[in-house]
Amino acid sequence: MDTDTDRNVRQLRLVVEAADYEQALHFYRDVLGMEEVAAFANGGDDLVAILDAGRATLEIANPTHKRVIDEVENEGRPGASLRVAFEVDDAAATTDAATAAGAELLASPRETPWRSLNSRLNAPAGLEITVFQELEDQATRARRPGFGTDADR
Repeated sequence: MDTDTDRNVRQLRLVVEAADYEQALHFYRDVLGMEEVAAFANGGDDLVAILDAGRATLEIANPTHKRVIDEVENEGRPGASLRVAFEVDDAAATTDAATAAGAELLASPRETPWRSLNSRLNAPAGLEITVFQELEDQATRARRPGFGTDADR
């Protein structure tokens, strides 16, 4: 699959039910800065907004790696089986803004062995999130032992 035309999946959309819709919309749109690209409603109190999260990836981790991530990011406390990670330009400032907007800080920003600065939060709509800032580019990371693709192993 070398070109976009070879791909079956065109978009990853995570759908989240938010009991407090306005709080969740404010947090993800206004605090984290995700652009609202569409909103639909059938009338009454039916509300939905679609926010642009930039590039989407799906990270699949086996139980051992999940425990490693929890150890590094979350001080060893087991995290949720579904966690949403947001890459940002400044993890510390975003973490501060997120907690000021009502997110519960689980673990403050810390440098990981894979050279990112990560924090863990409980955010609106019941999502456990990681806020991360890359500290090196992909090309540099790929040259280090243990990084690459499954095809490289």
